[in-house]
Amino acid sequence: MYPQPYLDYLVLFHAERDYFECHEILEEYWKSAPPAERKLIWVGLIQIAVGLYHQRRGNQAGALKMIGNAVKLVRQHQSELQELGLDAPALIARLEKRLDDLNKGVPYVSLDLPMIAPDLLEAYKQACISQNLTPYRPSDMANSYLLNKHTLRDRQDVIEERMRQLKHRQAQRNSQAT
Repeated sequence: MYPQPYLDYLVLFHAERDYFECHEILEEYWKSAPPAERKLIWVGLIQIAVGLYHQRRGNQAGALKMIGNAVKLVRQHQSELQELGLDAPALIARLEKRLDDLNKGVPYVSLDLPMIAPDLLEAYKQACISQNLTPYRPSDMANSYLLNKHTLRDRQDVIEERMRQLKHRQAQRNSQAT
């Protein structure tokens, strides 16, 4: 059985091409584990999504950095990728090609993660059906919100949490000073 956030990531990655939300959902899942138990393969998958988000927006430097970092993690954690139902060698080859394309200035095209485990493919298919989504769809390059989500989304909850943390730190400093 695969973790639900991972299946959600795959649907966002392939059926919606919402790489920003891929990052958000998998980072939250990764951070939910105690620090000593956090698996770096999740970071690699996050970096793939962030790298594609950057490339699609025309940020070649950001894309090169993120995808380059992802390649390193994917190479180091191939057995964990296999456990997640992905073809690790094929993914490495796709990411290396993407790095080569980025260095050559080749424009963005959607990238699919090589899912090979039959149970993962079935779970992915069922997740798409339940959300009435086409399993594999290219990026909608005309969707401004999708392309620029980090600047257009409502961040009020993030701002409020930062303010709460700031007040908490200030209160701690004040209590230590007295």
